Amino acid sequence: MFDKTHTEQLEKHIEQLEVRIKQLQEENKVNLKQKSALEQLNINLEGIADKKIKEAILGLFNIIEQQAGTNRKLQQENQRLRDEINRLKGEQGKPDIKPNKKKPTYDFSSEKERKKNQSKQKRKSKKDKIKIDRTEKCRVDRDILPPDAEFKGYEKVIVRDLKIETDNIEFQKEVFYSPSQKKTYAAKLPQGYGGGHGPTVKALSIIMKNVCNMSEPNILDFLHNVNIPISAGGLSNILIKNIERFHQEKDELFRAGLESTDYQQIDDTSARVRGKNYKTHILNNPFYTAYFTTEKKDRLTILKILLGGKELKYSINEGTFGLLERLRVSKKYIEKLKELEVDKELWKPEVEKLLLEHIPKLKERPKTRILEALAISYYHSLTDYPVVKIFVCDNAPQFKLLAKELALCWVHDGRHYKKLQPVVPYYAKKLEEFRTRFWAYYHKLLEYKSDPTQEKAELLSDEFDKLFSSKTRYGQLDDRISKTKAKEECLLLVLKYPELPLHNNDSELGARVAVRKRDVSLHTMTEEGTKANDTFLTITQTCKKLGINAYDYIFDRVSKSFKLPSLAQTIRTKVIEERVIKSMDPSQNRLTDIGTYAVFNKC
Repeated sequence: MFDKTHTEQLEKHIEQLEVRIKQLQEENKVNLKQKSALEQLNINLEGIADKKIKEAILGLFNIIEQQAGTNRKLQQENQRLRDEINRLKGEQGKPDIKPNKKKPTYDFSSEKERKKNQSKQKRKSKKDKIKIDRTEKCRVDRDILPPDAEFKGYEKVIVRDLKIETDNIEFQKEVFYSPSQKKTYAAKLPQGYGGGHGPTVKALSIIMKNVCNMSEPNILDFLHNVNIPISAGGLSNILIKNIERFHQEKDELFRAGLESTDYQQIDDTSARVRGKNYKTHILNNPFYTAYFTTEKKDRLTILKILLGGKELKYSINEGTFGLLERLRVSKKYIEKLKELEVDKELWKPEVEKLLLEHIPKLKERPKTRILEALAISYYHSLTDYPVVKIFVCDNAPQFKLLAKELALCWVHDGRHYKKLQPVVPYYAKKLEEFRTRFWAYYHKLLEYKSDPTQEKAELLSDEFDKLFSSKTRYGQLDDRISKTKAKEECLLLVLKYPELPLHNNDSELGARVAVRKRDVSLHTMTEEGTKANDTFLTITQTCKKLGINAYDYIFDRVSKSFKLPSLAQTIRTKVIEERVIKSMDPSQNRLTDIGTYAVFNKC
């Protein structure tokens, strides 16, 4: 129970919130009336000859747009305050109930524009992929046939079915006893049989959890319904225990993936471990997708992932001081670091000791930036490990400086324009016109990728400057255009490396898999379970990319047959095959690096 003082404070707080809500409601009513009037406003500014009047109207339009944005924020604050009052009263906030009829919502996706002009893929026949297990002949009842009926062969009808039955085995192991040695000799079980369950149950459980995205209680229900008695603990052991071989496969395929292309795509999504917020990082290219769940998402964490989970080392070399400047470390600290021995690899305790000796009063933020610069310097200096040359990603700060170069996602940038919600019809038209030009340019970049030349690269670079130097007089749009122009080097890296994707959708699709799994399983409870989750998602999603049946692969490993090549070996084989095909096809035989020109003189 609350004491009297606390109750009075609570009532006062609620009273203040209710007063604020009334103010917001009054402001909202006025704003809604203004919005309704604005939507009917249609002024032809092009027909106004007087420049001063035109400037005044444009100024008013921008003020209106700012107020409209403020109005949207006020509506959100209004609901948040209502929810807070309800919680303070011991009630709940507004429930998120889906209406029977969908209200019009803003769609910030750019898929429609991105896929414009793309031809639809023809559906392939599924019959070619169906394995025939048995053939059965269906005969016509001879009693219904007329005397002149002639046999004309068979009409094939393929029916897909599944046989689910137990295959419980009682192994009778030979046992011998040697009196002289006082020792018993017993036969071993076949490979893959252990823990009371065979390889089929183990492989099927792993697939149901990581491909079918089933919860463990649902997997148990299925197994019990097909007469496989198993406990919750037994199932958990199958999913997370004794899977060191799979962890090793993940490490090997990740390294092979890093070696397979000069660029890597990266994204992250939220995760839950023991009820705490974590991050799942997704790294991928056309040959693999790998998952890594960590407590943090800073540069040092990502560097550790790139190094295969090994402890970070730190180094001061020629590139370190440039990195320190780009990370905005104070010049006085940089001068102090120049006094230290260069080209020497250090562990973290050694670096911290050096910093304590040379910069004793160093605060946490500059210390972190110095550690990042030294760790990146070490990573970039490696010669016996695949260092990422180019990252394709969004504009998140933790991805910057890790790779030699950065390519930004065009689709992600395009979403910012779709988030603009002008209420003035004149500005709505300006926005639509610019978005049309934006996606037309995007499709020109796609065409360039299929047939890149130096001349086309220079023309597209000039067109970028022209497009993103546009002035519409719609303040919010012009601000967004200038932000895109500031990212010119990263958005146009595809002109230098035509094999780069223009978007990061592949990583986002990988993140979606992790999100769907989180929706079902909510969170992992142990470090062991988190690691198993990452490993099996990596293996199953990589199997999907390589065209390998995930069940067959998991069964092969669980049964310890090892008839199938490792995923790392398959990746390397696919890379070689692609290179051979490109070398034989003149249209694919292009330069990896088109060259430097215009904007890239700054890179």
